[in-house]
Amino acid sequence: MESSIGYQTTIMELRSRNKVSAAFSMSSMTDLVFLLLIFFIIVSTLVSPYVPPLELPYGKHQTSTQPNIAVSIDPDYKFYINDEVVAIDMLEGELKKRLSADESKQNIVLNVDQTIPAGLTVKVLDIAKRNHWKVILATKPQK
Repeated sequence: MESSIGYQTTIMELRSRNKVSAAFSMSSMTDLVFLLLIFFIIVSTLVSPYVPPLELPYGKHQTSTQPNIAVSIDPDYKFYINDEVVAIDMLEGELKKRLSADESKQNIVLNVDQTIPAGLTVKVLDIAKRNHWKVILATKPQK
């Protein structure tokens, strides 16, 4: 009879040691939230919110330089600085106002619809050349 009582005691001790905790751990949920946050921050830096809908030309090469200002020419021959319409006569003055005196921050991304004549693109490139600004021509990746 003693051996059966001793056996019951050890079974009860095993059950008390293996209790499942009812507490919920938030660490995996916070890891997931931080990963999503990092993903959206990276994606948001890749997309320019200032570009009107344009049919960009195709190109192979990508640049790692970060532009400070976006200049766009849409199919209706309207010029934009970021998201504001600007007359071609006022383009150089507006760019001078907005670009920093620091040479490392004088980068312009040029978004030109592929239906625009090359002469209008060259006008913007001439303005940038006169002022020693770096221009990045935006393209779509080739399929």
